[in-house]
Amino acid sequence: MSRIGKVPVGVPAGVKVAIDDATVSVEGPLGKLQQTFLPAIEVRFDEPAKQLLVARRGETRQHRALHGLTRALIRNMIVGVTQGFEKKLEIVGVGYLAAVQKDKLQLRVGFANEVHLTIPPAVKVTCPDQTHIVIKGVDKQAVGQFAAEVRGVRKPEPYKGKGIRYEGEQVRRKAGKAVSK
Repeated sequence: MSRIGKVPVGVPAGVKVAIDDATVSVEGPLGKLQQTFLPAIEVRFDEPAKQLLVARRGETRQHRALHGLTRALIRNMIVGVTQGFEKKLEIVGVGYLAAVQKDKLQLRVGFANEVHLTIPPAVKVTCPDQTHIVIKGVDKQAVGQFAAEVRGVRKPEPYKGKGIRYEGEQVRRKAGKAVSK
């Protein structure tokens, strides 16, 4: 048995869960999420205990792998509609800055032109100041994907540490040529 898969997922008050065949819908105070899972995994809602139970229908390698994955995805859906997910990015470099205009994120990070990224509809982006970006949303995958795309515009480089990084990320620094003397 999957150690993660056999743990029931608690459903807090104020969250509505609907299961239709292999589709699980979760609605909470922050929004609504829906995901379809493979029919090899069975999801049941135990109303008296307010828990979601995940069980697999077979013992193949794929069924065992999907057991824990399905439970983790369902838990992320419940956490997303109750608390939400957030990624914070910081921009390091002289003259580097970010701004949000309508549905675009503008980045000025040392290129000849500004970089404009379209903000996905499932994600909210704010810039408390010019060197910090906060990405929030109910879908963990959408928040993480957009944060990775923003960071990928200008990854932190190892010599001066300039670029876009996650808040608190440690950038491994290298010594330059001048050290050899």
